[in-house]
Amino acid sequence: MTWPAAHLLVRLLCGMVAGFCVASTAARAQELFQSPEEAAAALVAAVRDGNSTGLYSVFGMSGRDILFSGDEVRDADNRKRFIAAYDARHSIVETGRTATLLVGEDAFPFPIPIVHSRGGWKFLVEAGRRELLARRIGKNELDAIQASLAILDAQFEYAAKGHDGRNPGIYAQRIVSQPDKHDGLYWPTGPGEEPSPLGEFAAQAAAEGYKASETPQPYHGYYFKILRKQGPAAVGGATDYVAGGNMIGGFAVLAYPATYARSGITSFLVNHAGTVYQKDLGPNTRLIASRMQSFNPDQGWEKVAPEKAQ
Repeated sequence: MTWPAAHLLVRLLCGMVAGFCVASTAARAQELFQSPEEAAAALVAAVRDGNSTGLYSVFGMSGRDILFSGDEVRDADNRKRFIAAYDARHSIVETGRTATLLVGEDAFPFPIPIVHSRGGWKFLVEAGRRELLARRIGKNELDAIQASLAILDAQFEYAAKGHDGRNPGIYAQRIVSQPDKHDGLYWPTGPGEEPSPLGEFAAQAAAEGYKASETPQPYHGYYFKILRKQGPAAVGGATDYVAGGNMIGGFAVLAYPATYARSGITSFLVNHAGTVYQKDLGPNTRLIASRMQSFNPDQGWEKVAPEKAQ
């Protein structure tokens, strides 16, 4: 089974209801169905229609943590992929009081089983929660490392040339440029124009439904932030990368989960030296990350294994 196929259904549940989270927050009873086929049909209908009420009926409110990842774009893409796989091929295998939905040409087993309970059939969310969250988070964390390294490469490419009337040797202080400027690693280009340093990466992201924006938005469950200085724990000690308004002394990138324990757990740091560090910042990750202004891999930050940071 290929990597995309193996993770297709796991990624689906990472955000099946993203974009629909304004639905009623009142407790909803999980629906019982007359057969596994009816339960599966209800799931597919809710995903196909983007019906949050239907999704909560299928999984119950206890499934919110696996239904909402915090990355609406990826969630929407996963819904489309799930429906495409289901339409290509699907079946149900029953073993006693448990049934499994198989989807796609590879007959990938849906991680949440359908079980017989109190005179009906329902999806047993608890049985698949740990696997779903672990696989989603693991994939997002690997993607966050690779995206951070892509930003690192883009910074070196950016600094190799001058931009907006400035000399080479200056790093970008933004990921997305301001309108009509080249002060970030990405800017829109027309036919025949040289792409921006993050142009190819942005094109791949756009194919998934992401749009370049000056307002931070998650990519594969993570936010990314450029840091303009380093602290005492960094090699060389505390120093400001910016001098005279230009970032010439180096650069760093922080990647952190959009929704802690749903889209990711670990945050990542990397600077111009190329070593990637990781740390679990805990439930207050978003707040801690928003206040982080310097690359300072002090106590608790560990180097990422080389095989993950390639």
